[in-house]
Amino acid sequence: MTLPAEPSSRIRVLPIHVANQIAAGEVVERPASIVKELMENSVDAGAIRIDVTVTAGGRKLVSVADDGCGMNRDDALMAIERQATSKIRSTEDIEHIATMGFRGEALASIAAVARFLLRTRPTASDVGSELEVIGGTLQDVRDCGCPVGTTIEVRDLFFNLPARRKFLRTYQTEQAQIRNTFIVQALAHHNLALSLRADGHELHRLPPSANFIDRLRDLYGAEMLAHLRPVEGRLGEVQVGGFVSLPSWTRADRAEQYIFINHRPATAPILYHALREAYPTLEGDRKPIVFLFIDLPPEQVDVNVHPTKREVRFRRPAEVRDAVISAVAKALGRSAPAPAPTPSELPEAPSADRFSPPSAAQTPAPGTIPAATVPRLDPLRHLPFPPARPDPLAPSVPLPQLPPDPGAAQPADAAAIAPPPPATDVIHAATGAPWVWCRLVGRLGDRYALLEADSGYVVLDPPAAHARILYEHLLQQDRATPIASQRLLLPQTVELTAGDALRVRNQLGIFKKMGFGIDALDADAFMVDALPAVLGEVSCRPLLIDIARALEEAGPRRGRERWREEAIARAAALGAISGRSRLSDAELEGLIRDLTACEMPYTCPRGRPTMIFTSYRELARRFGQA
Repeated sequence: MTLPAEPSSRIRVLPIHVANQIAAGEVVERPASIVKELMENSVDAGAIRIDVTVTAGGRKLVSVADDGCGMNRDDALMAIERQATSKIRSTEDIEHIATMGFRGEALASIAAVARFLLRTRPTASDVGSELEVIGGTLQDVRDCGCPVGTTIEVRDLFFNLPARRKFLRTYQTEQAQIRNTFIVQALAHHNLALSLRADGHELHRLPPSANFIDRLRDLYGAEMLAHLRPVEGRLGEVQVGGFVSLPSWTRADRAEQYIFINHRPATAPILYHALREAYPTLEGDRKPIVFLFIDLPPEQVDVNVHPTKREVRFRRPAEVRDAVISAVAKALGRSAPAPAPTPSELPEAPSADRFSPPSAAQTPAPGTIPAATVPRLDPLRHLPFPPARPDPLAPSVPLPQLPPDPGAAQPADAAAIAPPPPATDVIHAATGAPWVWCRLVGRLGDRYALLEADSGYVVLDPPAAHARILYEHLLQQDRATPIASQRLLLPQTVELTAGDALRVRNQLGIFKKMGFGIDALDADAFMVDALPAVLGEVSCRPLLIDIARALEEAGPRRGRERWREEAIARAAALGAISGRSRLSDAELEGLIRDLTACEMPYTCPRGRPTMIFTSYRELARRFGQA
């Protein structure tokens, strides 16, 4: 009797060349990935100059040459092996990573999917070394003549993986990705001389810059700088510096949001949340332009949580979040929230039992604000709201101050700034206002006001401006008074999903301090019999979910502020003048004075612009005089 043959083993060890090609998939997504890895290696090698050359969108050639420390032959041979690195010696080093690269995978992964040539020479040697690798297999090692530093040429990317080569985009798309990668590295290291050539054409040649603003000017021009405000601040061990755009200068996407953590291009979801909190509401969920540097001890950030190191994790995320919100809010002239207090530190709301149920006539319609809470604002009265100024803390990069500007281009040359005319109707603004002086010129379309200013002209939307003035007035008034509760005619029972119910239960004490009358019925259900008076009577379920999420993401203090700001924004919209209102010249001038005194005069509470500014420089350019 013949016994059946034992089945062959299903588990096998991959051949080394297959394993290298699979590993390359994490490092080499496209030619731009090679540019990133090689430029970061050059930075770690102490280079002062880095030259990048590409051909055919990086498919045919990616070359990166630097004047760094270079390598001897033994180190060069070791560098193309997997897990070969000069950055880590023990597990303790992983907790203090301060270099761009550290895993030792880049060169081995790149060499596995291309024709790879490395030339390098250290300072102490008169002769360099040249290594040739094709598809992960070392072909030749020889002496060569070359300058001090390292030059790496990567040709015919994915020549041995035709399936992956088919997924590359057009030459133009890949070249655009390479250019974006180059710009990110140029922003991260303004002290280095960098150049980029593509198909024989020089796209960038950047000299080393003594400060970050010079690098910004080289990349984006003076016009962009006029829309930016310097950011500087510190909270605990977290230091924040850089530049952010005014709320009137935004994009529909995050393409120009550059965040550097310990000078490494990276980000984390909590940072995007912090930017949303620091800015006023932007129209249509638009995104500000951001160049932000966050410095903190290396042991406080884990850079090894993402295969391509694009995302990091913070040991104390709340501290980083609060530092970014505070610094960016100050840069925009907004009042930054204080650090989150414990629930016991929040002011006690008046008990709901002190209020008798209102009559039907007194009960506001769902989703509205009681009219009594919306005072009519006299537009002739100047409201003294001086903008907050940044603290003079040392930023992570040198940050010279930029001149104030009304939400758009500010001419860099003094000749483009007009002196005030000798007229009695000139309105001089306080320090930090959008303009130094302005005067009312006329009306446009029975709605808009036309202003002449020191550096251009402004088209003002009075209803949006009045909503902003009223919003800040109500906000200050609301912060100065205790939180009041309003009993509901009929208590609402709210059933939530398990996750939302857990968030509400965790913040139940804070909800009560905020003016809610709320008690847990069971694990996932709550009874609400009172709401903060500023909200009126609204549907409780979405309100509890939104506030609980805000409290969890932004912390107790900022989450509490956000919902109050939303409610007050609705009140300001109800109380503002309408587009059909006809204001006298004196009322308009009073409105302008009040607007320039606001902390954030550029947008209404809902994110719409209050003004559109055109500089004299822009006018000269359009008339062909620039």
